[in-house]
Amino acid sequence: MPVEFLVSAFVTLLVVVDPVGLVPTFLAITHDLPRSARVTVAWRASLIAALVLAGSALIGDWLLRTMSITLPAFRIAGGLLLFSIASEMVFGVRIERQSQQAEQAVEERVRNIAAFPLAVPLMAGPGAITATVLLAGRGGGEPLRLVLLLGVIAAVLALCVVTFMLAARIAGLLGITGNIVLSRLLGVLLAALAVQYVVDGVRGALG
Repeated sequence: MPVEFLVSAFVTLLVVVDPVGLVPTFLAITHDLPRSARVTVAWRASLIAALVLAGSALIGDWLLRTMSITLPAFRIAGGLLLFSIASEMVFGVRIERQSQQAEQAVEERVRNIAAFPLAVPLMAGPGAITATVLLAGRGGGEPLRLVLLLGVIAAVLALCVVTFMLAARIAGLLGITGNIVLSRLLGVLLAALAVQYVVDGVRGALG
């Protein structure tokens, strides 16, 4: 039944993407951005993640098989890249710009962090991509179910935008010191998540 498929797809992607669970990471990687830039990051990251998951639903299985890429390999690559971002957060590594280039630096950083690590691999990571490919397979090629799946993807990522908007308000209440401390602590957690990605990938490749 389409209704059962709709509910199943929504619950699955909501749990896998986990908008609420992404809030601490969103706060950590955008703590030194102005509110307007945080809003832009939220929208841009959600749009990119939606496009990635929609593409996974439409051609994900075919593309991975064509390029001989396994999901464990994807997990390992994502974990290694994510670890580099986590280490930067922990040690406070930041690229300093001259004051006359500040606006350009903010815009460049907004584009970068919205795409990575927020959209990929945190929002549209191996788990979400795998779930989307499997849900598309369950649809059995029926156009209605594929449309429903695309609608579910849009709804879940819209919830991410709303959640991030609320997170931006929280960041304003924490202040500069609170955001710096939060960034260091969450950097450690993000590093652990990155290592878990690699461990899962290795386990999947060897299993």
